[in-house]
Amino acid sequence: MPNSIIDQLKWRYACKAFDSDRSLNETQIQLLKEAFNLTASSYGLQPLKLLVISNKELKKNLVSASMNQKQIEQCSHLLVLCSRTDIDANYIHSYFKLVMEQRGTEEKILAPFRDFLLSEMGGMTPENLEIWTAKQAYIALGNLLTVCAGEGIDSCPMEGFHPDQYDQILGLSDKGLKAVLLLPVGYRSAEDQFATFAKVRRGVSEVVIDLE
Repeated sequence: MPNSIIDQLKWRYACKAFDSDRSLNETQIQLLKEAFNLTASSYGLQPLKLLVISNKELKKNLVSASMNQKQIEQCSHLLVLCSRTDIDANYIHSYFKLVMEQRGTEEKILAPFRDFLLSEMGGMTPENLEIWTAKQAYIALGNLLTVCAGEGIDSCPMEGFHPDQYDQILGLSDKGLKAVLLLPVGYRSAEDQFATFAKVRRGVSEVVIDLE
């Protein structure tokens, strides 16, 4: 395995074929769960949930809803990043209750920020709220990709699937959730030729602008 974080990111690629005979252990899965929970989110509200699917039959049933991408069935675990549909006043109040419990902050100190969020979030249309929560999922996805690379776990970020079909198959509406992104994780197959391809990136000087 590579040593530095840059080497690890160079090692990472969008895995096109997983070794279905190899599985991540519980310690690795727990690490990914913790990393997801520690992901940054707007206002710290954590408007997401993560489904971790290891059941082989269920993964197989999701392939057709995933544009027949075989990684869904081959992977050790399928991570489904979901947006919550219950981001309302009660949810915001529960967040500030948690802040008071964990930090011991007085309610009067938190009240101005709480009232701002109640007004800000309450003024969003359902469509804008859905867009906002989906953007949070991309932050979590980026964090998980980096953590996977650092731990030598292969992954493949996916937008190419039918969210409505996932919602139906997994009963997400009843859970107050909507599928946003997929991240199959596991170990690359020795037969995946893409694993040996050179990583194609523009030079740093082409994508970064220094303003001094």
